[in-house]
Amino acid sequence: MQTLDGPERHVLFLNWRDTRNPEGGGSEVYVERIAEELIAHGHRATLLCASHPGAPRQETTTSGLRIVRRGGRHSVYLRAALTYLAGLAGFGPLAPRSLGRPDLIVDVCNGLPFLSPLYARCAVVILVHHVHREQWPVVLRAWGARLGWWIESSLARRVYRRCRYVTVSAATRAELATLGVDPGRVTVVYNGTPDMTPGVAPRTPHPSLLVLCRLVPHKRVEIALETVARLAGDFPTLHLVVAGQGWWETQLRELVETLGIGDRVRFAGFVTEAEKRELLCSTWVALTPSLKEGWGLTIVEAGAAGTPTVAFHDAGGVAEAIVAEKTGLLAHDAADFIAQVRRLLADDVFRHEMGKAAQEHAAQFTWQASGISFANLVLVATGGIPATRR
Repeated sequence: MQTLDGPERHVLFLNWRDTRNPEGGGSEVYVERIAEELIAHGHRATLLCASHPGAPRQETTTSGLRIVRRGGRHSVYLRAALTYLAGLAGFGPLAPRSLGRPDLIVDVCNGLPFLSPLYARCAVVILVHHVHREQWPVVLRAWGARLGWWIESSLARRVYRRCRYVTVSAATRAELATLGVDPGRVTVVYNGTPDMTPGVAPRTPHPSLLVLCRLVPHKRVEIALETVARLAGDFPTLHLVVAGQGWWETQLRELVETLGIGDRVRFAGFVTEAEKRELLCSTWVALTPSLKEGWGLTIVEAGAAGTPTVAFHDAGGVAEAIVAEKTGLLAHDAADFIAQVRRLLADDVFRHEMGKAAQEHAAQFTWQASGISFANLVLVATGGIPATRR
C-alpha cells in the first residue's frame, strides 16, 4: 500500500504514558500529535504505554491511533518488551492478524528508555525530549539518582549507538552531544502549536498569572508561589492559577498556606483543551519556572494566545521557545524571575507588544510541518525516500 509520500509503514511508539493518563504532559501530547500526522500521511501508528485507572486496555482513537496499555508506571518497560515479542510470535495485540509487525519503533526516553534495540527486529529511533541530568537528584534519593543518570547517560548511549535520534530542540541536540551522541545522528522536529486564537476569553481585570504543568518537583511551581507572595504588595489584586495535577500538589498547597497567599492562588486541577485556551487567553503573564524543558510547549501555546511567558534561560529548549526580550523574558535565578514578572505586570504597553510578538513567533510552528519532518525520518530510518510537503 502507498502512503501520501511512499510505502506504508507501521510505526510503534513506546511511551510510558498517554494523554489520558493523569500524569501525562507535553511529551504525551507530542507523541500522539506526531502519530496522528503520520496517520494523515498514510502510515499506521500504535502507541504502547502504561495502564491507568479508567482507561481501556486497548482502543483506537478517532484519528486512527491504536493505543495498547500494559503494565504500570515501572513495569511498562518490561511489559512493552513482552508484548512486542508476543506479537512477533503471532499472538497478542501486535500479532500479524491484528496490527501487523511494526516497521519502526519510536522509543520515547523520558529519563528511562525502553532499551528496545535489545529485542526489536525492526528499525529503532529514540526520541529524547531533554536530558534529565538536573532532574534525577530532585525526584529520587541519591542512589536512585545515580542509577537513573547512569542508565540515561551511559547505558542508553551504548544500546542506541546504531540508532537515529530525534529531539524537539537544538538545545537538547547539543546536550546529547556532551554525552557522546553524534549530532549528525540527531534530527530536530519541533512541537507544533494548536489553535489558541486570542479573544476566546477577555483578559482578567486584575493582574493575573498562570502556571500550566504537571505538579511534580522539577517543575518548581514553588517559584511561582514565591513570586505571588513577593509581588502582593506591589499588586494587591494579583492572582495565580495553577493548572495541572500531580503527586506534588499536597506540598504545594502547604506552601500556599505557609506563605499566606491562599486567597490569591487557585488550583484548577486537570483542565480540558477549551479550559486551557480560556486560561491562556485571559491571563496577563504565563510562568514556566521548570528546571528543564525539551521545548516548552505551553510557552508557545501561551504565545499563540498573545500571552508572554517568563522562564529560565538555562532550562533547555525554553530559550528557543522564547525569543528573549521579544516574546517573553528569561531569568537567571529566582530573584531575577520575580523581577521579570514585575516588569511585565507593571508595563501594559510592554506586555501587550510582547504578546503580539509571541503570537507571531508561535505561528511559525505547526503540527503539519512537524509531521512532514517526522514522516521524512520514518522513511529514511526504514530505507524509504524522503516525504514531500502536503
